[in-house]
This record gives sequence, C-alpha cells and structure tokens, in this order.
Amino acid sequence: MRRESADPEVLVSEIPTAAQVRKALADLANPTDAHHLQRFFKTAPGEYGEGDIFLGIRVPGTRKVAKQFPALPLEQIDELLDSPLHEERLAALFILNARFAAASKPRTLDDEARQEMVDLYLAAVRRGRVNNWDLVDASAENIIGPWLLDKDRTLLFELAEQDSLWERRVALLSTFAFIKAGDPSTTLELAEILRTDRRDLIQKALGWMLREVGKRVDQTALTDFLNRNAPELGRTALSYATEHLDPEQRAAFRALR
Repeated sequence: MRRESADPEVLVSEIPTAAQVRKALADLANPTDAHHLQRFFKTAPGEYGEGDIFLGIRVPGTRKVAKQFPALPLEQIDELLDSPLHEERLAALFILNARFAAASKPRTLDDEARQEMVDLYLAAVRRGRVNNWDLVDASAENIIGPWLLDKDRTLLFELAEQDSLWERRVALLSTFAFIKAGDPSTTLELAEILRTDRRDLIQKALGWMLREVGKRVDQTALTDFLNRNAPELGRTALSYATEHLDPEQRAAFRALR
C-alpha cells in the first residue's frame, strides 16, 4: 500500500522491508557483546553454533526492533531468516510469532495465512536457518505448537526422526504449547523416541519438557514415564526432569541409571 506525500509527485512506501530491520538492528550493534555472545552460543569450529555471527544485541533490544515491524511481508521475513547474522534471524522469528498470533485470534482467525507462515517456518528449519537453541525456543512453541493443537501431530514425529539437532529440538519445544494446554501425550511419546539421544541440547530440551509435564499437568504421568525410562535417559535429562520432585524421589530415579 502507498500513500501520497506532501509532494504529490513523490510516493512513499508504507510496506516495511528487511533492509529497514537490518538498519535498525545495526544501530544497536555492540562489538564487545558480540564477542561474548559468540562464545556463549558456541560458534567455534566443531561447536553446535559453528560459524554463526553476532551483532552483539541483547534479546530485549532485538524484541524492541521486531515490534517496530509488525507488518513485515513474509518474503522479507524469509530474507532475514537467510541472513548470516544471528540477531536478524531472531528478529525475523519474533515478527513471525507476532504475525502468527494475530492470525490466530478468534475474531481475526485466518487459517490460510497461518498455513503459509507454518510452511515458511518449516522450510527455514529444514534448510538450517533456525539453527541455535534460542532461535528454536523463541519460535517452535509459538508457531508449530499452536498450529497443531487441534490437528494431527505426525509432523513432530517426522522431525524427531531426523538427525538434525535443530529439527529434533523443534519437535520437542513445539509440545510446550500442548503442555500449557494440559496435554502431555505428545511430549511423552516424543520422549520415548529421543530418550537415548545424548546430545546436550536434546538432553536439556527433553528434561525441560518432562519437568514441565510433571509441574504443569500431571506428576504421575512424569513418574510413570521415569519408572519405565530413567535407566536410558542421560544424566542431564534426568536431572532436569526430576528438579521439582521431592529429594527422595529424585535420588531414587537417579539411582536407576
């Protein structure tokens, strides 16, 4: 959409662009913080975030920029998701979250738009652009989770069967939306599949989601799962999962390994 400026011969675009988001983020760049963030997010050779580049913007700053561009077109969001700069991808996901939430409101429900956003998100996940734990955790439960609340969830099991660390973490974190809705079933089914994955970021996600099952929905469902599977869980997952149990229960489950 365009509007006329004070000069009738000049047309001013009202459609935001990826370039504008980049400029707003670049204005907040901090080289000192960038150095710290690249170490924190394990970007050295052989680490899980190998090669990622940071501008050095803390999450509140990135969120603030994202809120300035609620109408960023999907193709521009997709362009940002292909950026080599971490904060540009994170901003794109924050904007996508907001657009998905707006399209999910009962009075403005638009399933066609929601499907388009889900497809865009999954394509980005599969081509490796949602490729660090903060990117997954900021998006999966806000996009895939709500989309699948009342739908077949085969997609999550397909993601969990991939070797990709990030696809597996997306599968797990998407179920947080189900847990918050009182349904732990898919989390527990995925946990059965992923219980032997010893990668640290899967262990942490698995233990976290199991803990939330016990904390938010049904502690008995958690303890039943642990009675069956504690010997096969890694120490990290088991530690996270049992955090909110009483000391005697924690000790008993940890002794099963």
